[in-house]
Amino acid sequence: MSAAVVESHDDPQAPRQGGLEVWAPSVMPPVSRGPLTDEQTLAAAFRVLAREGFSENMAGHITWQRPGETEMLVNPWGLWWDEVSASDICAVDEDARVVRGRWDVTPAIHIHTELHRARQDARVVVHNHPYHVCVLAALGRLPELVHQTGSMYLDDMVLVEEYGGEIDTPLRAQELAEQIGDAKVAVLASHGVIVTGADPVEATYRAASFERACRLAYDVLITGGTPLELPRSAMIGMKASLLERAAEVYWGGAVRSLLRAEPEVLA
Repeated sequence: MSAAVVESHDDPQAPRQGGLEVWAPSVMPPVSRGPLTDEQTLAAAFRVLAREGFSENMAGHITWQRPGETEMLVNPWGLWWDEVSASDICAVDEDARVVRGRWDVTPAIHIHTELHRARQDARVVVHNHPYHVCVLAALGRLPELVHQTGSMYLDDMVLVEEYGGEIDTPLRAQELAEQIGDAKVAVLASHGVIVTGADPVEATYRAASFERACRLAYDVLITGGTPLELPRSAMIGMKASLLERAAEVYWGGAVRSLLRAEPEVLA
């Protein structure tokens, strides 16, 4: 271990350092042979998350409101996430009107427009109904953080406890955004999940890992055993490492795998 990463353990309650503060890679493997357009990047995010089970195929959006812009890139109604390609991506304005693209977008897009309006940090908003998230949503509970990857969600989850039906108007979406507050992940009771991120890399990793976290939590729950407690002091540093380093590694590997199997996503 290099001197740069040696830490004092005199105080076990002191938060551990993590992320780029501890170590940063000097070089990373490329994601693709050339740079991806924004539409190609978002199309890849849809297919990556579909592979992770983050998809109920008649539902859900990912929106990307790029810095300094009000319009959002989004998937159209009628395509499953695992068949979205770059040329299918639409753009909507801040009031959910389609301004570019060949397909339509459902009123459920207001979930996204109102979160983008309320949250400057939420550049990407992911919403769908992945299975293991929905199991816990049906129970009206957040996942217990039983594995180190769950550190990513420390202090960043909220449960919206009351099911209110379809969110299909700006007013209903505004009310939902108020309930979510500044949480990066919101589990919607008897519905699904909303995940936010600063960019597609962070949001995709957070979403994919959340479905896995819910599956782990449920599998531990049904054993009837008591999981080991993760020390908060250790989780703080791990959270930084996951978001600042692991997200990029996850994205790179997931997209390289996708492009080998489904190169048409870039079309």
